[in-house]
Amino acid sequence: MAIDRRREAGGGGRPLPEENGSVPGVAGGVGSAAAPPGPPPANAAGAEIQAVPVPPPPPAAACSPLLLDYDGSVLPFLGGLGGGYQRTLVLLTWVPALFIGFSKFSDSFLLDQPDFWCREADGQGNWSGSLAPGHANRSGNGSIFPPPPGLPTPPGVNASECDCHEWHYRIRAGLVQNVVSKWDLVCDSAWKVHIAKFSLLVGLIFGHLITGCIADWVGRRPVLLFSVILILIFGLTVALSVNVTMFSTLRFFEGFCLAGIVLSLYALRIELCPPGHRFMITMVASFIEMAGQFLMPGLAALCRDWQVLQAVIICPFLLMLLYWVIFPESLRWLMATQQFEASKELILQFTHKNRMNTESDIKGVVPELEKEITRRPKKVCIVKVVGTRNLWKNIVVLCVNSLTGYGIHHCFAKSMMGHEAKMAITHNFYADYYTMAGIALASCLAMCPVVGFLGRRGGLLLFMILTALASLLQLGLLNCMSDSVKDKFSTAFSIVGMFSSHAVGSLSVFFCAEITPTVIRGGGLGLVLASAGFGRLTAPIMELHNQKGYFLHHVIFACCTLLCIICILLLPESKNQNLPENIPDGEHYTRQPLLPHKKGEQPLLMTNSELKDYSGLHDSAAVSDGISENTTANGMKSM
Repeated sequence: MAIDRRREAGGGGRPLPEENGSVPGVAGGVGSAAAPPGPPPANAAGAEIQAVPVPPPPPAAACSPLLLDYDGSVLPFLGGLGGGYQRTLVLLTWVPALFIGFSKFSDSFLLDQPDFWCREADGQGNWSGSLAPGHANRSGNGSIFPPPPGLPTPPGVNASECDCHEWHYRIRAGLVQNVVSKWDLVCDSAWKVHIAKFSLLVGLIFGHLITGCIADWVGRRPVLLFSVILILIFGLTVALSVNVTMFSTLRFFEGFCLAGIVLSLYALRIELCPPGHRFMITMVASFIEMAGQFLMPGLAALCRDWQVLQAVIICPFLLMLLYWVIFPESLRWLMATQQFEASKELILQFTHKNRMNTESDIKGVVPELEKEITRRPKKVCIVKVVGTRNLWKNIVVLCVNSLTGYGIHHCFAKSMMGHEAKMAITHNFYADYYTMAGIALASCLAMCPVVGFLGRRGGLLLFMILTALASLLQLGLLNCMSDSVKDKFSTAFSIVGMFSSHAVGSLSVFFCAEITPTVIRGGGLGLVLASAGFGRLTAPIMELHNQKGYFLHHVIFACCTLLCIICILLLPESKNQNLPENIPDGEHYTRQPLLPHKKGEQPLLMTNSELKDYSGLHDSAAVSDGISENTTANGMKSM
């Protein structure tokens, strides 16, 4: 007797015949499951009918394009930067920049190589001073500084000996005692100073990479708050170090936590702003950070001791513990990752703080949000860019630009401060320190009008061309000049190179923050900031090797500048463009032509639909269908 199996969801429906007229799943005499006996069906007597497989559920409907258009729908509804609450949040991202400036430039004071000499007692207990060999000043030329007036130099000093029972130091950085003088890190122990400098930079590199990925997964706010708690623990413990090994280890973790604060604040600042204000608000934060650099000598002179200075640098982060209460999560990140329930609560908080009426929601953001509130969150990791066509290329180009800008900056600095003693401008610590800070300040001031007029890509291209010209002229043309003229031109080219290379590094980081989608902005920022850290790492590496290979180091980075000039032309222009929210948006962020198309001319760049089919990002179909008519050549919406 046959077994009649019905569809589980259809309840009494009959399976449809196939093209050849037979019923699918018929197997004579063999059934898939036992069933109570009953009358055989008229169309399949003596046969058993297998269960028809349940069809797969239909794919989930795409998210509403209105909710994914944060700059065009959500931000105008909240008032942009016109709302008082948004302005308060931007101000709160500026304040910690001063503390970050203190921490970043603390190495110049904690680990400055002082002038030193050996104090020896004669048989009658009188002290005399003798020159100590092996002193390395900031220029790394191995010169020996004389002792202060009043201490005679005994004849016959052997400059190859470092055997001394007591060293005497003259610290130039405003401190009475620093790390070098605390543990006598001179002569055979001088290499430990460079390892201590490595520690903070390596901690920053690993911190940017790891906290960037975490910020994309759990949010910007948790990364910021936990980084603040940990930097308070590790930073204050640094001041209690009992030896240089403990100091270096704790400085690594301090740098790791500092990276989390820098990255999360940078992302929050970018995601709070409308397109027309992103660059200027970021530059204000840079100026505040530079204010910390300018104030550091005065702070060191007031503290006098390196342990007190370290504690004073870290203690202001205690104020950031209040951010747990007053600073919310990034609404843009919540919307991009489809956490609509939390987004609705935050939108209501914004409207309440700004005293807004929800009836002003002309586009219907809140009703649309309530429809999608049951949607599951969709978080993305930075490794997803490997499967993209344009996005990974843009991020790699900006990482190379950042590495080159900060790496070659050290080459210009060594040329200006003196790779050889005769090329040094001055041995005054404050003159050297404020010269470097002044060039960085001038660079940031010049970036504002240049980027405002030429855009991100044009400004980056201009500064990279200046960097390449300065490095190539310094390497090639100076060999044909006399020594007196060579020194003057070398100083001039070094100042121009430091000016332009600082702008290249800073602009590369900002550019990457704009073109990286919100769902992976933390990871993208982590990559470009880590590349900048690798560039800065070349300075202690060269000092550790006593400037050996300095010329080759400069030649390699000069070649990289030429490569970067070509690659910058492949980047899109993000000025006044909406931030991409997801990976398909980032893929559509393609390069604009340098010149507008003529009438009737076929563009060489692929259209968005062709790009979508090529890259295999089929899940972006609903999003691209909803793109409005004000789409620019980048494939992104403009305000």
